[in-house]
Amino acid sequence: MNAVVDTPTDAPRPAGAAHVHRTHRFRWLLRREFWEHKGGFFWAPLVAGGISLLLSAMGIVLALVAARRHMPETSKITLDDGTHIQINGLDLSMLTSQLGHEQLARLGDGLDLTLIMASSWPFIVLAFVMFFYCLGTLYDERKDRSVLFWKSLPLSDTSTVLSKVASAALVAPLLATLASIATMFGFLALISLVTLLYGGNPATLLWGPSSPLVISAQYLAAIPVYALWAMPTIGWLMLCSAWAKSKPFLWAIMIPLFAGIFVGWLEFLGVYDDVTWPFFKNVVLRMLTSVFPMTWMDLQYLEHVDFDTPGAARNLMNPIGVYKNLANANLWIGVAAGAAMIFAAIRLRRWRDEG
Repeated sequence: MNAVVDTPTDAPRPAGAAHVHRTHRFRWLLRREFWEHKGGFFWAPLVAGGISLLLSAMGIVLALVAARRHMPETSKITLDDGTHIQINGLDLSMLTSQLGHEQLARLGDGLDLTLIMASSWPFIVLAFVMFFYCLGTLYDERKDRSVLFWKSLPLSDTSTVLSKVASAALVAPLLATLASIATMFGFLALISLVTLLYGGNPATLLWGPSSPLVISAQYLAAIPVYALWAMPTIGWLMLCSAWAKSKPFLWAIMIPLFAGIFVGWLEFLGVYDDVTWPFFKNVVLRMLTSVFPMTWMDLQYLEHVDFDTPGAARNLMNPIGVYKNLANANLWIGVAAGAAMIFAAIRLRRWRDEG
């Protein structure tokens, strides 16, 4: 026979016990999310960057082999002053000495675009990681019944769900950005090695004209805007994760799509005029694709950029243009909608703990 012992709620704390502040609990919740999803948050962007570097190295080797096969043993090059010289092979040091300031600036633009493309792989992987993380984070804990253990701890549903939101909106993008920056500098080191092998000076030919530090700072500065823009997708996927009893992926995809099809059907019947595309753009796509790269950027500011001037490539991620998105009402409407759906997910988690 089991005896029930009532413990007074006002019993004194043991001498070694200490009150755990909410911020410390939240920090441990973030650590929990990181360690449980370290493969997606940390390793997936790094592996994507490594694959990008491997493919770049393979492409460089193929290009050099093809160039050597088709390049005659002795080639004639005409300089700016009209003189002709004969070279055997490729001497990048001599070619660099003939480049003026404007030519080096244009070379820097090309390098910056190449660096942006080479470093984009971790961001592409980030979008899929965030999508499936948000979709499964509340559903999986109900499926494996671990939600019962976490609810037995002194952790509120609000702090638990918000730690998942912070992991998706801030932690995962920060780690992917760091992986992207590492990929960028790895690519620069790779082509610097090739430049050295052909007699060039990487500091003059690559590191000087390009802007890896500026691009890296722009990537980091864009994280808050990206986090705000992704809120509708994060909120919708977490709501589906908390609500769906099975197959949350199908529910998350089919409900917005069928809503868009229904609106298009009403427009076809003449009930509304010109509402289908605005609905798809501002509702369906915002709910499903806001976590994907570049969907958050308002590219209208690029219309005033003269890409014929040196250094124009850096304007693709200019913080001034990026933060102009904060003046976009569509962004804040999405933030409000995402916050409402996150609130609904918190309420659902309080009572839906079945498997």
